[in-house]
Amino acid sequence: MAGFLKKIFGDGNSSELKRLGKIVDEIDSFEEAHKKLTDDQLREKTQEFKDRLQKGASIDDILPEAFSVVREATDRVTGKRQFRVQMLGGIVLHQGRIAEMKTGEGKTLTSTMPAYLNALTGEGVHIVTVNDYLARFQGEDMGRIHRFLGLTVGIITHDMTNEARRAAYACDITYGTNNEFGFDYLRDNMVIYKKDMVQRGHHFAIVDEVDSILIDEARTPLIISGQGEKSTDLYGRADRFVCTLQAGKEPEKEQLELMSDEEAAKMRRDYVTDEKQKTCNLSEEGVRKAEKFFDIENLSDAENNEILHHINAALRAHALMKLDVDYVVQNGQVVIVDEFTGRLMVGRRYSDGLHQAIEAKEGVKVERESKTLATITFQNYFRMYKKLSGMTGTAKTEEDEFRGIYNLDVVVVPTNMPMIREDMNDLVYKSIKGKFGAVVEEIIKRHEKGQPVLVGTVSVEKSEILSNMLRLRGIAHEVLNAKHHEKEAEIVAQAGHYGAVTIATNMAGRGTDILLGGNPEFLARRAMRQKGYEDELIEDAMGHNENVPEEVLAARTEYRALYEQFKKETDAQHDRVVAVGGLHIIGTERHESRRIDNQLRGRSGRQGDPGSSQFFLSLQDDLLRLFGSERITGMIDKLGLEEDQPIEAKMLTGQIESAQKRIEGRNYEIRKNVLQYDDVMNQQREVIYGQRRQVLMGENMRETIMKMAGQLISDAVDMHTGNGDAYVDWDLTGLADYLEKICVRPGAIETHMEQIKNFDKQALKDMLTEDAQAFYQEREQLLSEHGIDMREVERVILLSSVDRRWMDHIDAMDQLRDGIGLRAYGQKDPVVEYKFEGYEMFDEMVRLIREDTLRRLYQARVERAPERRQVAQPVEAKVAGDGPRQPQKSDKKVGRNDPCPCGSGKKYKHCCGKEA
Repeated sequence: MAGFLKKIFGDGNSSELKRLGKIVDEIDSFEEAHKKLTDDQLREKTQEFKDRLQKGASIDDILPEAFSVVREATDRVTGKRQFRVQMLGGIVLHQGRIAEMKTGEGKTLTSTMPAYLNALTGEGVHIVTVNDYLARFQGEDMGRIHRFLGLTVGIITHDMTNEARRAAYACDITYGTNNEFGFDYLRDNMVIYKKDMVQRGHHFAIVDEVDSILIDEARTPLIISGQGEKSTDLYGRADRFVCTLQAGKEPEKEQLELMSDEEAAKMRRDYVTDEKQKTCNLSEEGVRKAEKFFDIENLSDAENNEILHHINAALRAHALMKLDVDYVVQNGQVVIVDEFTGRLMVGRRYSDGLHQAIEAKEGVKVERESKTLATITFQNYFRMYKKLSGMTGTAKTEEDEFRGIYNLDVVVVPTNMPMIREDMNDLVYKSIKGKFGAVVEEIIKRHEKGQPVLVGTVSVEKSEILSNMLRLRGIAHEVLNAKHHEKEAEIVAQAGHYGAVTIATNMAGRGTDILLGGNPEFLARRAMRQKGYEDELIEDAMGHNENVPEEVLAARTEYRALYEQFKKETDAQHDRVVAVGGLHIIGTERHESRRIDNQLRGRSGRQGDPGSSQFFLSLQDDLLRLFGSERITGMIDKLGLEEDQPIEAKMLTGQIESAQKRIEGRNYEIRKNVLQYDDVMNQQREVIYGQRRQVLMGENMRETIMKMAGQLISDAVDMHTGNGDAYVDWDLTGLADYLEKICVRPGAIETHMEQIKNFDKQALKDMLTEDAQAFYQEREQLLSEHGIDMREVERVILLSSVDRRWMDHIDAMDQLRDGIGLRAYGQKDPVVEYKFEGYEMFDEMVRLIREDTLRRLYQARVERAPERRQVAQPVEAKVAGDGPRQPQKSDKKVGRNDPCPCGSGKKYKHCCGKEA
């Protein structure tokens, strides 16, 4: 049916490519004219484009000529030239869409054109990568093109000072990781002074490996935390307790009906793990043991919630989290391994005490549980950009999610050369042992004929098992996983060498092409480093631009000689590798996501090269064991296969892909659920951060403070007068007690008692508001006399009040979310309930911010620094906030009804006079 409809209505992607192709024709029309320009004339085009934009031209008007200028600059600087399909991809990115381009099609080079075009507005372009290495590599390599054209390029990496970050963000184009961009945004919204902010807005972002960043990592929010105050001792005790427990199994429904309670309890033992849902829970026997171990009567009692929390964290650490799969231990620290890219997530920690539980399990120092200071999901961070785009080799399978969450559609860009890779059907074995034995034999068979082999594993643990098996058979090989990530560029660059065997844990976003025969550019770079050349000089030497210093010319001569030498070697190797079938891919397990499998396959068959791929599976693999159809197991059992006998069938591959689709759908629902909750927080975050920015940008806060005072007084009058129409029904004592501690003079209500008898509520509000304004003016005058700028005091106090209450609010919202799921039992939608209660809590937080700010501003005092006896010193003054007030002594006689000399604004008898 799909094919029939396509014949009638046409393929939407094909018709879109035809439309974009007309723009590429326009780009080509400028080529000859731009080839004739000198380097300086080509560079001058940048200012010409900026001038045209200033005069009213749109960015789309100058796209064809600007893209052509970048292509010509690329040729002169790198010796490469963007293909027509790369032009198509560049247009797609400029339009704020996702370009799906196969591995090896030059996505990095594609991004240079839309980055240059959008940087001409001066608002900044962010190019987002998955790790620091790629940010540096792309920023330096592609940065040569942009700098040649007169643009500035910045690179954000993990260990940078604020000054360096600010300079990088001030550049026309900034390269960095998704983590660094997100954390910098959060940190910017925690600073007290504008000068400490580093980012300058969110104009246009190009996200490399967009599926990895916007989908795979979207389940884990970015969190900035501060050290909590709780002791870590309980994590150690909980770990020792869990080590005494025995794992059991939940009986199947059919079994349960035939079992006695005693038999079921015996099967469950101390705890039961559900690997599909990734949960584990104590059984009745486990609860009994916990109560005995911790010497408590009832684990379910509210006062034992903390013990239960620690036990659950320890259970998850032991039953669900695996060393060298989910995390590694390096330098005495537990470091998370990204399940999709296989990279170490330095600086990221599991939440809810899980990280501490793993630290206790592994016997390293248990860090204190942290308190969340600021948090945001990647979904909501990237939705802030005015224009967002992305590129990857695998996006079409997730188009619904891209469209639903980010409003991004996917355009599949064709390959420059036809794809001739052979993708073979999966081979399925009964056991993991049988599968790995077959994988080793397959590697040896292909290695013996010189065919390079890239083996993909799903974890560090599996890669090391396979590495040991190959070592025992005498097969030389390289291993690329989270433990060896620093060598990744070198390993990947040479994985297409004749006879090479490479084992890699996931292959998303490695950023280096696997060239058949080897990578001459990489070999020449390495040789230059060995000769003592600095990286910056090597980058300049690789260029083709004119008018460079003698030092660069000398280095360029050296580089080109080395490149030509290695190019001859790799070209000869290339022909040998092509003759034996190109790069062969072996997948040792299917991933939960089809995209990750496709990324591995996509490493072979680049730019029309030959290649092949095949996956080796076993019935004991997590995917088949937990999610595979029972038909697969039944089929293999009926065939009576031996451990080392595989079954190969196209139908089987379809069954496996069906299981993957189900998991992908479930994971999408999880991410969508996370986003629904974070959307509530995001609306509140936008309000708080928006107000913070107004303060930071130097807006005069006096009017805001006066509005806050008026609102607080109005709310207080309403609360203390209730429904009473006569003043005798009003709680004037309570009103006075409350307001005098915050923003009105002591005795203000008492002073106006006669007038109050004739006033209504609104008149009372107006009178108190006027009094508060006059009182504030006096406070401002007093501080001014001591050289203190009230505008600066307002700013600092307001920001600190907002930050303190916002952090408390984040914690409260986290606790609300933890328990809100139980509302479903009462036939209520947890998300709707979370919204309602969240808004009420937000209103309460705003009230507390108002109260805190006004109290600290109105009750601020001037403290005098103690005088030194030897030398007469001028009086130093500072504003004191909430610290204990010191009684002020004076040689001059102070009347009991005079203003107190301490500067509180109160009468002497109500202030220091009480303690005199």
